[in-house]
Amino acid sequence: MMKQILGILVENHPGVLSKVSGLFSRRGFNIYSLAVGITEDPSISRITIVVEGDEYIVEQVTKQLNKLVDVIKVANIGEDSVTRELALIKVMASPKTRHEVIEITNIFRAQVVDIAKDYLIVEITGDSEKISALVDMLKDYGIKEMVRTGAIAIDRGGKMIKYEDTERGGFQNGDNVL
Repeated sequence: MMKQILGILVENHPGVLSKVSGLFSRRGFNIYSLAVGITEDPSISRITIVVEGDEYIVEQVTKQLNKLVDVIKVANIGEDSVTRELALIKVMASPKTRHEVIEITNIFRAQVVDIAKDYLIVEITGDSEKISALVDMLKDYGIKEMVRTGAIAIDRGGKMIKYEDTERGGFQNGDNVL
């Protein structure tokens, strides 16, 4: 099974996320990660869902999503995309080990965003594999808490997931819209 990323444009209304995630549970599909936020148009939100499954599963999910009233557009995010995730990691760092933890953090181009007597909070942005590699390196020091956003993704170049609506301003010339 492979992971596939779906970009879903939805009306920005209360309960829409519940309807979308409920569809997955009712159909027995697993969501690997889910992230949602407003777009350049505040009346539209974009949901990024990572689904584990083959093309048939993704096709079935897409068909079901398109039946929901508040869903505007569903598109697969291609392999030629920029995908990122954010993680905050609270790790033990006594005065004796703090320098080592900071060195590891620097190697991964992560940042220390908070320091306490025996803890550091590290912020890292990158693909899932990069974040998992940092987590593996920090485990020996004692990870006390961690939170990850899940993937967000956007296609490279002129390829976009947009909804053409003349009241919203429509498209610019040259846009390659899914």
